[in-house]
Amino acid sequence: MAEDKISENIEEYLEVLYRNGSNGEQVSTTKLSKELGIAPGSVTQMLKKLENLGYISYTPYKGATLTDEGLKIAQKITRKHRILEKFLTDILKIKEENVHEQACEMEHSLSDEAERALCTMLRNPDLCPDNNAIPACDFDFASCKQCYSLSDFDQIINRNFNLLSISELTSNANGVVSFIRGNDELLDNVSDLGIKVGMNLNYEYDENRIGNHYLVEIDDKELNIPLEMANNIFIRI
Repeated sequence: MAEDKISENIEEYLEVLYRNGSNGEQVSTTKLSKELGIAPGSVTQMLKKLENLGYISYTPYKGATLTDEGLKIAQKITRKHRILEKFLTDILKIKEENVHEQACEMEHSLSDEAERALCTMLRNPDLCPDNNAIPACDFDFASCKQCYSLSDFDQIINRNFNLLSISELTSNANGVVSFIRGNDELLDNVSDLGIKVGMNLNYEYDENRIGNHYLVEIDDKELNIPLEMANNIFIRI
């Protein structure tokens, strides 16, 4: 499961792009400049580099969107950051004002094996302390129960595709349910709705979001999915 090391600077850019455009939305140079605290000219140069590396699609004067490869990296680093925030807050009781900075420092060196161990210890968290959704892991499982059943980390393989939770969808999207996160109770609740891995899912923009519920079509059946469940049902776009 070894992979080439990506610079922390690149990871930071991709993380900000993911935070502002996880579902293919274009993020402006101005937005990136403001969030990163970097001059617009320097941001533009980096975006050109990221495009050459295949991590983004960049349109001058408009902004950038993540490619599939860029999304994969961005989700991975964002997941590690938010799991670390959960760990620092819930287990280590670090002061709230220090949590984000410490997670930023730790996320780049956290191994996949350690990330999995933290996820298991924290019982598959779906939200960080700021109530931002934690992306799915990139391990090739259909549920957390499958992950628990495999004790040898070296036998785990990575997915070769990206996932988005229902709650991350911001525009018309079609995909296949490919991962359901959570404990036995949540898995049973999802199953009771008739939702299974392998089913086709269709979601339309905001007109299909009603309060904290998402109106989706799964295998031609309309279902009203509550937010806490939508955070844990992931589809392959």
